[in-house]
Amino acid sequence: MPRRRVALALTAAAVLSGCAAPVSLPPGELAADPVCARVLQATPDVLGGLERRSTTTQAATAWGDPAVTLRCGVAPPGPTTDRCLSVDSGVGTAVDWIALEGDDPDLPEHARQGGGSWTFITYGRRPAIEVVVPVEQVGGQPTAALVDLAGAVSLVRAERACVGATDA
Repeated sequence: MPRRRVALALTAAAVLSGCAAPVSLPPGELAADPVCARVLQATPDVLGGLERRSTTTQAATAWGDPAVTLRCGVAPPGPTTDRCLSVDSGVGTAVDWIALEGDDPDLPEHARQGGGSWTFITYGRRPAIEVVVPVEQVGGQPTAALVDLAGAVSLVRAERACVGATDA
């Protein structure tokens, strides 16, 4: 009889731990774009050791707790002087990302909550993709998630690329 109770308790704990609440995110204005479905299907089930979690919105996914989030279909940023990072996609192209600072007016509300985060938005792709990495999940390199996601993100065709002050 005690073994049965222990087994039931362990089963209940396993079920409850797998039933974490979905991550609540607002949808991007272009979330219904069909390419977003392809991007989400191509994202990894495990990102930097973090297991995938469900979300409450279309064209979004998340990993871990606190969650690293990806939203496809956000409004593409226009020309900017924000810092731009170019990440190799592993398929012969690079994905350009704008790194938003904590006081940037384009910083999404869900990225402002909690103890801080890094926010990246693709540059030169429509629809744009946003990745928010909480400080607690950085592990020394906030751009590591961008490397792991570059292959999926590269499914959105690049129309423009970042240029520097020395590019003419």
